[in-house]
Amino acid sequence: MSSHHASSTGDGDARLAASIEMLEHLIGFDTESSKSNLALIAAVEAYLKDCGVDYVKVPNEIGDKAALFLTIGPKVDGGVVLSGHTDVVPVAGQSWTSDPFRLRRENGRLFGRGTCDMKGFDAICLAMIPEFQQASLSRPVHILLSYDEETTCRGPLDTIARFGVDLPRPGAVLVGEPTLMQVADAHKAIVTYRTIVHGHEAHSSKPNLGANAVEAACDLVTELYRFNDQLAAQGDPSGRFDPPASTIEVGVIHGGTARNILAKECAFDWEFRSLPHVPQNLALAHLESYIARVAQPKLRRHAKDAFIETCSEVEVPGLSPEPGSHAETLALKLAHSNRTISVPFATEAGQFQAAGAPTVVCGPGSIDQAHQPDEFIEVAQMEAGIAFMRRLAKELS
Repeated sequence: MSSHHASSTGDGDARLAASIEMLEHLIGFDTESSKSNLALIAAVEAYLKDCGVDYVKVPNEIGDKAALFLTIGPKVDGGVVLSGHTDVVPVAGQSWTSDPFRLRRENGRLFGRGTCDMKGFDAICLAMIPEFQQASLSRPVHILLSYDEETTCRGPLDTIARFGVDLPRPGAVLVGEPTLMQVADAHKAIVTYRTIVHGHEAHSSKPNLGANAVEAACDLVTELYRFNDQLAAQGDPSGRFDPPASTIEVGVIHGGTARNILAKECAFDWEFRSLPHVPQNLALAHLESYIARVAQPKLRRHAKDAFIETCSEVEVPGLSPEPGSHAETLALKLAHSNRTISVPFATEAGQFQAAGAPTVVCGPGSIDQAHQPDEFIEVAQMEAGIAFMRRLAKELS
């Protein structure tokens, strides 16, 4: 990775070329969430040293992944964090027409895994560093590159915990997930669960000698969908979300050993996507109440050792609208827009907001291309992202 020091006037093409070159480097690293991102991080570190930029590397507990937090401008509070993740979703089982980890440019589009979600944004931020350095910034631009966004959204948490401690506290956070450069101020929260029914095996001709875990699990799944119907009836008072309600979905169910044996165990994986201001534990509380009142007593009629347990796996907080916040006001100004949108997908934005930092989501590309085979970002969207960053540099100077 080389740093291109081009002047900030009349070099739109040079900065675009630098951004695309940077994107080509980033795409070359297979950073599926199950794999390490350290090779990519090392390449970015070398580039930052070349640019003379100070950064902090924040490894995860195991040490096989790391986040990077870098600062351009004065080391003071009140700056703007540009936040992007380095991990991508898997390509296994997808029909790509070219190597997913080699950038391909065709008809004004840049193809490759992560071009849109969200290495395109990362590349623009990194390629803009020379221009940020040339601007006389009175407040800093921070860039945070995280990991594990596609699995847990916990990648930036260790860095966020240091805001106001040994890292500057930002005045606003812009998360660059693909929104076609529109400013999103709201998204749903998501919690994923596994519920396991522990029954008691018996011959199917004598159901009174055991407890059928499959039967109980089916009852619980049915109850979750009954509650889902109630949530749909309550709807979305804000009128901003599609679908216009909190939703429950069961994706996997597995149990039993043979048709003529009462199942000893049955597990199902499910999720709850809640509207902002709806408690994240609402669906779990409903299910646990039903288990205590109905399902577990029934399961234990003939097997006192039978029980049901649920564990949460991933919890991603939602993003609640904060009309007039510094992040919203700034992003709308930079995007030349006067209205915000909501997005149906979860992001890391809620983690920043939960820590007290005003946050919005705004980045190049369309979510419709994310996670797809032949994922792409339009070159025009890269240009729009660069123009946005130039206005940011001017705003902070």
